[in-house]
Amino acid sequence: MDKETRSELKKLKEKRRSIDLLDQKLLMLLNQRLRVVLEIGKIKKRIGKKTYDPDREREVLEKLKLKNKGPVKEQDLTKIYKAIMKVCRKSQI
Repeated sequence: MDKETRSELKKLKEKRRSIDLLDQKLLMLLNQRLRVVLEIGKIKKRIGKKTYDPDREREVLEKLKLKNKGPVKEQDLTKIYKAIMKVCRKSQI
């Protein structure tokens, strides 16, 4: 293996380590978000409000789209957050 290849493999390993750290942070944030969602679910039950609020979900998505500076494409951002919100909704039941 030549020097250039070894150097590139080292860079690859470092980037993968960065991804692992980011994944850990994302997992922590997802769990924090879900804990808040569960509290919201309890409040909604106490006041007799439905779990699903399409207006609120649209509001969340619109705010995120406005703040997105890329490289995540808007359609991908929407897919990701719809999946997150679906999991959160199911957890409130």
